[in-house]
Amino acid sequence: MHTIIACIDGSASTGAISLAGAWASQRLEQPLTLLHALEKPPAPPAADLSGTIGLGSREQLLEELTALDERREKVALEHGKHLLQAAETTAREAGAANVTQRQRHGDLVGTLADLEADTRLVILGRQGEDHAAEAHAIGSHLESIVRRIHRPILVTLQAFRPPRSFMIAFDGSATAQKALNSVAGSPLLAGLPCHLVSVGPLSEEQQRQVTRAHTALMEADFQVTVATLEGEVQGALNRYHREQQVDLMVMGAWGHSRIRQFFVGSNTTRMLSQAEMTLLLLR
Repeated sequence: MHTIIACIDGSASTGAISLAGAWASQRLEQPLTLLHALEKPPAPPAADLSGTIGLGSREQLLEELTALDERREKVALEHGKHLLQAAETTAREAGAANVTQRQRHGDLVGTLADLEADTRLVILGRQGEDHAAEAHAIGSHLESIVRRIHRPILVTLQAFRPPRSFMIAFDGSATAQKALNSVAGSPLLAGLPCHLVSVGPLSEEQQRQVTRAHTALMEADFQVTVATLEGEVQGALNRYHREQQVDLMVMGAWGHSRIRQFFVGSNTTRMLSQAEMTLLLLR
């Protein structure tokens, strides 16, 4: 059975991730797994103390450092368990019925890759534990996960509410069409008002593709508003979000068009850091 994986780390986004997980679990009718990855912090460079302390002292120091590492790992483990329990409480209070906790030792990116085959959706906070005070910072693993994991990824801000409407950033490309088909065939956003948004100027072929996309969404029982925006892509999409009070944006990741360029290299970081709403990234 596939599961929704919500990744928590004790950051300010943890509550929002738990709420998003509960919402997605109910919409998709899939179990929710709350995941906490215990990553070993980088060890400081070892100093060469051979000329300053004796052999016995060095051995005692190594034993003390080993004991300290063990205590830190134990504290981190217990802290993670408390985070998971609090997250489960939040998710269940928000309506999630099938919730499990999972704690894994190792890198988060690698852990998600190991679990990918059984994953329906990954939920992440934009800001990790180390970036809580930086309004537009992104977590250290977020871009790597977007690049490596070939599953839908929901990226939350520090607050989450169930979306009342959503927008699809559409450019007529194969990637955008695949994202649109995924939305049309999934219960995640079913029944919500949809805004089909492009950033012009559009060629005649792109206009025809928008028309076909509009028809496909209408046939999937979506109420659709079509809009063609002008200007720089990121700013135009954010302005439209504010004006129309859209709660979530769907984007197909990777490619070369004006919209999809925001998911390559530094443009990925820029879009993720400056978005003003929840993002659903589809590969």
